[in-house]
Amino acid sequence: MRLICKWGLSILAGMGVFAGSAAGQFKNGSQATELTLPRVSQHGEVEQTIGLTTVTINYTRPLAGGREIMGKVVPYGKVWRAGANENTTIAFSEDVMVEGKPLAAGRYGLHMIPDKEQWTIIFSKNSTSWGSFSYDEKEDALRVAVKPKPAEMVEALTYTFDDVKEDSAAATLRWDKTAVPFRVATDVKTITMKSIRNQLRSTGGFTWAGYDEAAQWCLDNNYELEQGLKWEDTSIQNEERFENLETKSRILEAMGKKEEAAKTLDAALGMANATQLYIYARGLQRSGNVKRAFELYSLVVKRNPNHWLAHLAQARIASNTGDFTVASNEMKLAIAGAPEANKPFLEPLLAKLEGKDDINQ
Repeated sequence: MRLICKWGLSILAGMGVFAGSAAGQFKNGSQATELTLPRVSQHGEVEQTIGLTTVTINYTRPLAGGREIMGKVVPYGKVWRAGANENTTIAFSEDVMVEGKPLAAGRYGLHMIPDKEQWTIIFSKNSTSWGSFSYDEKEDALRVAVKPKPAEMVEALTYTFDDVKEDSAAATLRWDKTAVPFRVATDVKTITMKSIRNQLRSTGGFTWAGYDEAAQWCLDNNYELEQGLKWEDTSIQNEERFENLETKSRILEAMGKKEEAAKTLDAALGMANATQLYIYARGLQRSGNVKRAFELYSLVVKRNPNHWLAHLAQARIASNTGDFTVASNEMKLAIAGAPEANKPFLEPLLAKLEGKDDINQ
């Protein structure tokens, strides 16, 4: 009975039901029915994250094998499985836009209708069939038209994600000397806000840090600042800290509430430890607010005179005034007290000071 089945499969393959050897288990086109053996066209999978959206293409990779592919192995004007063997599938973890058209989250059978000048990309609600033999247009979720492009030779059919941007990427079929891209885009901000709200209902919502991170994301993206401010207030209610007060001051500044922002920043700096205060001052210095930075370096020294960062701050102050003797001595004290991991970064600064070179430049 097995022999009959395999001969039957060989006959079907010869009739083109399995689209030639590219889809067959054996080179003659027949399929193994009892054993798991290597396929002529091997399985492949590629995945790309766009924002928080995962796009996964699962496919089988036929080889060109010296054949004429486009227009022959892949005939023009007919629905093609966009791979070999079972359905090529594409899955989206969130709703997306494909070539500017909406497509709901889910898993789809991926089919294509090739032509010389234009290809039709088909997303079918049926993702569990063999190839395109049972394809039914009534099951289409979406069709888009795209332009094929000449490309470097690719022996095994391949899918790639190209031109990756913050909110989109070009999913691209590559085979022989043809590339067929279609752009997948996602509403990163809306999806991220939805995700943040869900995460705050879990462990992220039981500490100050989760709400602070949510607020910082709103600030960094200049998005939903009112909501970001509410989340920061919740963070402060959970535990008032330098970090969440400083973030709140920047949110208020972005909202144009400058007086309130200044008061909140003063409160944050009043709670800052030596590390927080030094890092904040260094950030100001790098951004060009040198006067304020050196005021805060002096505050580090005043509050924590024996901390290694206080010695580093004093070295910067002395270097800025040209007193390289004091600066060098302070840098040596900083190196002596610093954690081992920090010393390799401080030693070149000491060398500059000993060479009478300002470390603030």
